[in-house]
Amino acid sequence: MRSEIEFDRDGLVARVAKASVEILRRMGAYVRTVARRKIKTSERPSAAGTPPHSRTGALKRGILFGVEKRQQSVVIGPSERFVGTSMAAHEFGGAYKRERYPKRPLMGPSLKESAPRLARMWQDAVK
Repeated sequence: MRSEIEFDRDGLVARVAKASVEILRRMGAYVRTVARRKIKTSERPSAAGTPPHSRTGALKRGILFGVEKRQQSVVIGPSERFVGTSMAAHEFGGAYKRERYPKRPLMGPSLKESAPRLARMWQDAVK
């Protein structure tokens, strides 16, 4: 008995690249959704250690994601265009416009909560 196997390396690499971009998009959307659900709309500030509140809902709408195809990565977080630079003071604690803000992490806990589901998204990604 004799058999031959043909292996299309370039085709496999192309499929993996295409699947990676699609999975990264889904991952970005999922983490963004988890983060948005953590934000409550309220006039009062949130307690230290909990996700920040949004008075107008701009923070919720301002969480975006983008996929970098060449680097095979995704960036998820509040857009400076919508919420300014204040989110860094909330996420890590610190000063913004002469006020001190306690740590109110949002993106870190959202990613941590999402991690088990993100790993499963890769399952059967390349067909």
